[in-house]
Amino acid sequence: MKGFKFMRRMSKLQDGHPAESEANVQQSHNFDHDSKHFQQEKGTRRFRRAWILGSVGLVLLATVLVGAEKKYVAANTVTYYQVLVKGEEVGRLTDQTQLNQLYEKKQREYQEKYPNSTMVLQTEGITIEEQKAYKPEVDSEATLTKLDGMLKAYAVGVQLMVDGKAVGIVKDQETANAVLEGVKNHYVPQAEVATTASKLTRTAASSSSAAKAKAPEQVESVEISEDISIVPIKADPNKVLDVEAAVQTLTEGKEAPLLYTVQEGDTISGIAKRFEITQKEIYSNNPNVKELTLKIGDTLKLKVPQPDVTVVTVEKVTEQIVTEPEVVVRSSDQLAAGKSKVVRPGQTGLKEMEYRVTKENGTVVQEEWLGQTVIKASLPEVVYRGTKVVGEGTGMFSWPVSGATLTSSFGERWSRAHKGIDMVSSNRNIKASDAGTVIFAGVQNGYGNVVIVDHRNGYQTYYGHLKSISVSTGQRLEQGGKIGVMGSTGRSTGTHLHFEIRKNGTAVNPMKYLQ
Repeated sequence: MKGFKFMRRMSKLQDGHPAESEANVQQSHNFDHDSKHFQQEKGTRRFRRAWILGSVGLVLLATVLVGAEKKYVAANTVTYYQVLVKGEEVGRLTDQTQLNQLYEKKQREYQEKYPNSTMVLQTEGITIEEQKAYKPEVDSEATLTKLDGMLKAYAVGVQLMVDGKAVGIVKDQETANAVLEGVKNHYVPQAEVATTASKLTRTAASSSSAAKAKAPEQVESVEISEDISIVPIKADPNKVLDVEAAVQTLTEGKEAPLLYTVQEGDTISGIAKRFEITQKEIYSNNPNVKELTLKIGDTLKLKVPQPDVTVVTVEKVTEQIVTEPEVVVRSSDQLAAGKSKVVRPGQTGLKEMEYRVTKENGTVVQEEWLGQTVIKASLPEVVYRGTKVVGEGTGMFSWPVSGATLTSSFGERWSRAHKGIDMVSSNRNIKASDAGTVIFAGVQNGYGNVVIVDHRNGYQTYYGHLKSISVSTGQRLEQGGKIGVMGSTGRSTGTHLHFEIRKNGTAVNPMKYLQ
């Protein structure tokens, strides 16, 4: 509008209005000044508006960019699991279940490797923590491989203790119980029972008889002498024993020196057999010992396995013994003095003997005679003799002690050789078992005070370890005549009578003849 007015003024000046034109010129100058100022203000406002709009745009753009960045970062921030061993990072996993799967895998591997043990994986000190980070470096495979090589396991077992001494580790209480039963059964196996029965048969029967022996009728008790305890333990699985190995360890023991005292009836061969060593080893360790000069009470140096446990077994054993027939002597004036004639041969009988045998680790330490039962009575042999002569035996033997109890039987059995039988009684008077003549009355090595009676019919009887002797050499005795008093002289373990019957110089089982 102002521009329009300005144009009209200029038109008037050109049309010849001087005064008005000057005023109009001034007015026009002022107008131009105002117009310029207006234009400047207008530009400023436009700049301001543009600057504001630009600033707002920059703020909006920055806001958009920051939001986009946050979304990008958020989209690339992931959760991982940091694995620590005793506080030190060993790796990272994408999923914590990977660690549990590794545990299960290693547990199976150790259990398969040691099936006789209960294996426990050692995971103490291993921890896992959840973490979050922008594009973290996570190598689960490398972490699991590293952990796989670090994971160890131990066996949970029980320690067998014998009198406080550790002797072996087994899987658990049930296995330990089975081991102890196995150790007990080791000393009463069927094989040993059969062997014992075979020995009894050979001992009891003569070469022409058919006597039979029985296995133990009853195992009265089987006990371990030592104090046994079972203690839970963490163990190296390579040291955990199965039942068979543990039984072998406890029954075989370790080889160690042993001083053995020679007992009645011992021989070098018998001792070697009992301890499962060679005679050569015995002679090597005892250069001054000779078989023929071995004496009761001698000490032998042995090196033998000594088991950690002592199993005491008490068994009842029966054996059948062939009994010799009684000899019935009848006088005949038709026969010369000292001559005899069998008019009716006798027949052997059969009786059953019962013993209670106590063993320690299979070795007999006590033998008790419980009694006998006659299965078949013998048929007496009838003999005619011209004249009965004092000092000549009848062939019928009576017990030399009244009310006797047998404490040790005859023969080589249970790794011992015994030429006679041992007996005890409250009545300690010793009597002649049959009529005869005393051929020795004095002291002999091993026997102590001993009396030997010759019955003039091929038989001799020995009476050993007497406290006192009541006869002298050359004296003739009737059956039942007093010989002496029971004692413990010589190599004796206690008061008892050692009684032998020898036929033609060879020791025979007295139980075949005693009536």
